[in-house]
Amino acid sequence: MDAPIFTGNAVEGTSTLFETDFYGKPAFLSQSGQLYGEAMAMAMGKIYTFGPTFRAEKSKTRRHLSEFWMIEPEMAFYDLDMNMDLIEAMMKFVISHLLISCAAEFKLIGRDTSILENLVNKKFPRLTYEEAVRIIKGEQDVEGKNSVGSLEEELKSVQSKIAEAKKEIAEREEKIAGGTLKKGEMNFNQSKVDQFKNDLKDLEEDERNIPQWINSAKTFEFGNDFGGSDETVITRLFDTPIMVYNWPHAVKAFYLKRDVDARWAKGIDVLAPEGYEEIIGGGERETDINLLKEKIVEHQLPMEAFQWYLDLRRYGSVPHSGFGLGLERLVAWVCKLPHVRETIPFPRMYGRLEP
Repeated sequence: MDAPIFTGNAVEGTSTLFETDFYGKPAFLSQSGQLYGEAMAMAMGKIYTFGPTFRAEKSKTRRHLSEFWMIEPEMAFYDLDMNMDLIEAMMKFVISHLLISCAAEFKLIGRDTSILENLVNKKFPRLTYEEAVRIIKGEQDVEGKNSVGSLEEELKSVQSKIAEAKKEIAEREEKIAGGTLKKGEMNFNQSKVDQFKNDLKDLEEDERNIPQWINSAKTFEFGNDFGGSDETVITRLFDTPIMVYNWPHAVKAFYLKRDVDARWAKGIDVLAPEGYEEIIGGGERETDINLLKEKIVEHQLPMEAFQWYLDLRRYGSVPHSGFGLGLERLVAWVCKLPHVRETIPFPRMYGRLEP
């Protein structure tokens, strides 16, 4: 089903809205079709929307676009566990299909598909926020691997490889400059130099990033949302997507249902492995109109703009859940691309409006 792109309300907070003029009234480009999806799920049971969504984050990280595509299922009579079951089943179905239908393309781009092949038959780990924080901070190991310890070891390995690469480049460039090599030998050594220089760029980027990841892990404060570094730290320990659920309600969207323990919201983030990040966000929706009103006030959102949404509870509701899958982020992980901008023909990101 289709959700409108022009909206009169925020979904994920007012700080990332693109405002426009709608016949003299302020309107916003949609951050998500979810709220409308909830209304449609009340009528149809199970629905999904698929369309462009917009976030005005002034961020230039490898995972941010200002305009991107999101697939958003919404299901009536689904709780959080049923939601996670559906997410896992959908992801496995998609990956299985891609492995068959896109085998030639994976080979063309040099993607090692072994992780994709293995995850199809594995259960995706489900971690509470509290467990995930302990893993990030190095207080809990994953199959004998420690987040901080493994990063420190990797940093040593990267620094050793950088030294080896620089030595190889220097030795081969000296041979080339000597003028004694035949043409074939000259070309061979030059291609090796070029290869080592390309590898060196990646290694030096790792040398810059890993200390930041280590510091982020050690200094993470319980109760905060995960940043890009935190997601990188934990996903490097897993070979399947991981599901982190039951988040501090203060850092999650206003519409998520509170757990029995009111400190937590029944949200779910799915983080892709291999050092990638969140590709799916979702959860069970709040059905208590008074709790929803409290959260709207807490998030400093205009109550009037959400009256139609509150009507879905005011005149009767049912338990329901859903999620949003970022298409470009999924493609970036599946293809192991370094930046999400490589997943869309004309990326729109902070500072880029043309061509």
